[in-house]
Amino acid sequence: MADHAKHNVVPLVYACSGCSNVAQLCNNIALDLDRRGQARMSCISGVGGGVSSLVRLARSGLPILALDGCELSCVAACLGKVGIVPNEHLVLTEFGLRKRQGCDAAEEARLQANTIVEAALTKITETMFDHAVTVASPVCYLELGE
Repeated sequence: MADHAKHNVVPLVYACSGCSNVAQLCNNIALDLDRRGQARMSCISGVGGGVSSLVRLARSGLPILALDGCELSCVAACLGKVGIVPNEHLVLTEFGLRKRQGCDAAEEARLQANTIVEAALTKITETMFDHAVTVASPVCYLELGE
C-alpha cells in the first residue's frame, strides 16, 4: 500500500463523465483510483452546481487532480466557478487521444491514459508529503479540568 493511503490522506479526483470515449475513460480511471484508495473521487457536477457540502470538500485544502476528456475542460470550469484551481489538470485529448462518440476507448488508449494519470497522481502525492498537507482529523481532544 502506498504511503499516502497508509496515512489516510489522499488527493481528491474530479472527472469528466460526458458521453464520449475520453469522457468515460476519465470517469473510469477516477473510479479505479477511488476504489483502490489512491484518491477520493467526488462529484464535479455538485461542485459546479454549488452544492454546499461538495464545494466545502473541494475547498478543504486537499490537493486536486482534475481529469477532463477534451478541450472543453468542463471539470476545470466547474472548479473555476467556485474559485478553485486544481493542482494537476489533465486533458486527455492533449496527449493524442481522440474524442469519439458512440464507442468505448480502445485498450491502447486506456493504457496510455492510465500512465498519464498515474504520473500526475505521483507528482501530487509526493508534493503532499513534501509540504506536509494538513487536513481535519477525526481525532477528538478532551480538555481536562483541574
